[in-house]
Amino acid sequence: MRIVTWNVNSIRKREEIVRDWLRDHAPDVLLLQETKVTDDKFPGASFEEIGYRLAIHGQPGLNGVAILSRHELTDIRTGLDGEEGDEQARYIEATIAGMRVASVYVPNGTSVGSDKFDYKMRFFARLQRRIRALLEAGETFVIGGDYNVAPDSIDVYDPRACAGEICFHDDERRAFRSMLWNGVYDAFRSVHATRRQFSWWDMRGGSWERDEGMRIDHLLLSPEALDRLEGSDADPSTRAGKGVSDHIPVWCDIGEPQRPRW
Repeated sequence: MRIVTWNVNSIRKREEIVRDWLRDHAPDVLLLQETKVTDDKFPGASFEEIGYRLAIHGQPGLNGVAILSRHELTDIRTGLDGEEGDEQARYIEATIAGMRVASVYVPNGTSVGSDKFDYKMRFFARLQRRIRALLEAGETFVIGGDYNVAPDSIDVYDPRACAGEICFHDDERRAFRSMLWNGVYDAFRSVHATRRQFSWWDMRGGSWERDEGMRIDHLLLSPEALDRLEGSDADPSTRAGKGVSDHIPVWCDIGEPQRPRW
């Protein structure tokens, strides 16, 4: 099963780009972030026509996450526990072919020390609690999305210039590592231990042309999913066209469960 995560930065603006990419690559599951549209205005029919079922959690003009699947989606859950009154559409989860799959859009944080940065750190803590609950329940899962953090120096174009800045601040990186320490695994880095591959480039200032990006889009796997991991990669070609998102698709391939040989 190929599971792809992609922050599309407005599904209505990128509808044709995303639909064409799906036709060309036909992944089993596509996890979307920053759809920026309410559920009733999501262009679902466009994707249903090419064989995808949808689970959507949106809001007007901001945030928004969705799961597109060639397989049935059951037990759909939206939002994370732990912050009463939080209406930001940043998390959706469903069971697909016996596996829990989630799309997450971690807040950017805007600037270190701001209220939005504090919310980002609280969001990380809430996400970590959900990961722990899934692990304790013995679930096989993949949580993919825009985590808005580059974990290591290899994941940014200039570690010195980025140090202490948003998406590469020590607090964010510690929060990401803390999630991994619970026993989940970064799919891309599990396959490519030393390869530099960014997933986001600023739309301004020629950062794409100079390859000044960050790897902030990740797929986190449970141990059971890691055992079935067959590959992981990204598609930089989607960043080169007109009207594109500032993020690119990142994916992992999860094979069938293997029976024990003993």
